[in-house]
Amino acid sequence: MKLLCSSTSPYSSKVRMAAHYLGIELNAIRVDTNTGPAILVDNNPLGKIPTLLTDDGASIFDSVAIMHFFDRLTKGGLYPSKKGKRTDAEVLEALCDGICDCLLAITYERRFRDEEKIYQPWIDRQWKKATAGLAHLGANPPKLGKRLTGGHFALAATLDYLDLRFKDQWEADHAPLIDWLAQFEKKFPAHRELKTTA
Repeated sequence: MKLLCSSTSPYSSKVRMAAHYLGIELNAIRVDTNTGPAILVDNNPLGKIPTLLTDDGASIFDSVAIMHFFDRLTKGGLYPSKKGKRTDAEVLEALCDGICDCLLAITYERRFRDEEKIYQPWIDRQWKKATAGLAHLGANPPKLGKRLTGGHFALAATLDYLDLRFKDQWEADHAPLIDWLAQFEKKFPAHRELKTTA
């Protein structure tokens, strides 16, 4: 299978970590969404990453759909079978993806607007949402049991993206999450090579 992705995308990183954990072989193909390459737009009308191209010709997007595809492919390898625990993992993943949505909105506002047109109140609003999510996670760090879930990979990818784009702007207020990431890496050493990077 091929994964159209970017090394800077937390959603791509989440999917790549999950695939590695499950023993699913992926051919990661780096694409630049800004140029709209044919391999991407021909397989995803939104032109977004990650997009998974299966061996039988199917195209699966976005990251949540890919994660659930992996779970079905491995007969429940990524999400708990018990309904309550599965819901917890899915909510954790949704919260982390939502934080990333806010962080990307800030990144794009700064990157694609002329400096005099950057709207600081919009940035402040997104940062407030992101830090509220981080505060919730820090007060309730997800347990790292015998098995990792989609939620764990989403949180690791979110913290990696913060480290990439917002270094020294969040760590002081969220020490429990830094500790959590260190524990996660002990359970999943491949994190070092698969995390979100420039």
